[in-house]
Parts: sequence; C-alpha cells; structure tokens
Amino acid sequence: MTVKQTSALAGAQQDQARAATALAHPNIALAKYWGKREGDGNIPAVPSLSVTLSGMSTTTTVSFDDTLVDDELVLNGEPQAHDARAKVRATQLLDRVRAAASTTSRARIESVNDFPTASGLASSASGFAALALASATAAGLDWDPSRVADLARRSSASAARSLFSGFVELEGLIARAVAGPAALDLRVLVCVTTEAEKATSSTVGMKLTQAASPYYEAWVTDATRSHLTMRDALLRGDFSHVGELAERSALAMHACAMAAGIVYVTGATLSALAEVRAMRASGLETYGTIDAGPHLKCLVRAEEAVRARARLEAVPGVLRIIETAPGDGARLLGGPP
Repeated sequence: MTVKQTSALAGAQQDQARAATALAHPNIALAKYWGKREGDGNIPAVPSLSVTLSGMSTTTTVSFDDTLVDDELVLNGEPQAHDARAKVRATQLLDRVRAAASTTSRARIESVNDFPTASGLASSASGFAALALASATAAGLDWDPSRVADLARRSSASAARSLFSGFVELEGLIARAVAGPAALDLRVLVCVTTEAEKATSSTVGMKLTQAASPYYEAWVTDATRSHLTMRDALLRGDFSHVGELAERSALAMHACAMAAGIVYVTGATLSALAEVRAMRASGLETYGTIDAGPHLKCLVRAEEAVRARARLEAVPGVLRIIETAPGDGARLLGGPP
C-alpha cells in the first residue's frame, strides 16, 4: 500500500469514527411529571415512572465535519431553519458535547421519526435520546448510559428515560431502570387523533401551569405520593393497580393544566377515553393515559389487545392505532439510516 493510499485509509477511518447512528424509542409516563424545579438544569418538579415503547422510533445520524460553518439539522427530510426551535435545541446539546470532547467541529444531524412529530407522542424524548447517544459516540466520548441520559435530560427531561429499557424512573437528576420490559403484562394502544404539531409545547405548557394554576402545589404533593405507590404496584406485577394510578395521574395533570388555560385534549381524546371506560365497565379491563397532546393511550393486557383495538378504531376522530409494547432503550446502529 502506498503512502497516499495509507493516508486516504487513515482519513476515511477518522471520518467514520466521527459519525454515529442511534435509534431510540419514545416513552410515556405512567406516573406523570408536569413542571420544573426553579433554577437551571431542566430538573422535573416531581418524580415520574415511564415505559419505553417499541413500535415507534427515532433514528438519528450525527456527523462531525470540519468543513461545516454551522450545525445542520434535517428532520424527517426537511432542513430546519437556523432559528427553528428544533435546530436551536439540537445545537445546545451539541455544544455540551463539544465542550466535553474539546472540539469546535460543527455537525450534521439527520433524524427521522416513524410517528407524528411534536404532536404529544414523546418525539422529543426519543429524538433527544437518539441525538445524545449518537453525538457523544461520534465525538469519541466513552460515556455510560447514565451520563448520556443526563446529557439528554438537559434538553428534554423525558428523553433521559428513553435511554433505558422497560420501566424507567426519573427522579431529580437521575434516570434509572426500575424493571425490564417483561415486568408487566402490557400493551399500549396509541390512538392517533391528528398528524399535526400541537399548538402549545410541553415546555411552555408547564411554565404557564406553574405560574397560573391554583392546583399546582396540590399536583406536586399528590404526584410525588402517587409515584411511589405506582412503583410498588409495578414491582408486584399488578396491572390493575398500575392502570388505575396511571389514569388518575393523567387526569390530575390535565386538570391542573386546564385550570391555567392549557388544554391539550380534544373531542376525539375524550371520546376515546369514554370508550376505554365503557370497555372497563363491560369487563374488558383497559385504562387511559394522556400526555401533553390529544392522543389517548390505552393500557391493556396482551391477550385483550385485539378486542380493545377493534373498539378504539371505531371511535370517531381516531385516525389510526399504533400498537406498542414495553421495549428496549436507545442503542447504536451499524450505519446511517
């Protein structure tokens, strides 16, 4: 091999080492958090307990490139403008990676969601989890999952949970796995009610709720207590108790937000929730949970998922159902998507 060929090979290897692709799944909080602690750090006001969901995913490739003069973000095939919120948040995460890796190289990010983006289906959780893992790896940082989760949390608190498999707890700065995917007999039927982005982001909704809801302090007290009760029920494998607490947590969160004028639910959301309750009354045990968006998620045992899905598909305003199950945490892929 000539010197020129050796140099070219070394350069190609170096370029390869400066790129990485990661896949992450969204998660839904069964015990919700809503609100942030005062001060910097993006720390949730209350602990939460979530489940990482297979069946929906974000795939993100990060490539550091010395020829770039600015970071570039392509989301679902669409280049994001310099001042777009998604681009700004991505650059802030990359700045933390650059500081840790002692580099000034800009990066190109290509990210694809296979489910609606910024619509209340936790695309920010899977998106920033995948971005954190891919960017840290591409920059040559040998970080364990806990440190990558902390990087993701600073951009999107719920993203820290998507680094881990199964059922995950986020308490203060720390995200940790509580139980594996098989800990609970569970399927989550996601009732998609719109493909559009939501009008009020979770970040803005939380701030307005904290500032204006007369129920916020009661929410903080109750959510902290409910989290511990649900954790115990999960570790016992008690589907019924987890489901009851999850539905209660969701309704309490939305009631607190609505009192501040923040409304994420729509008529379709409420119709789907009514069907969940009708199923439960008829002996088909299902429970509903709703994040900061209009999509209801139905919690059901695996053997009853087909029956529940058929009934939810008939609800007016439900466009389609995404069937999910407890799944794996974020992971690296062998190459670009």
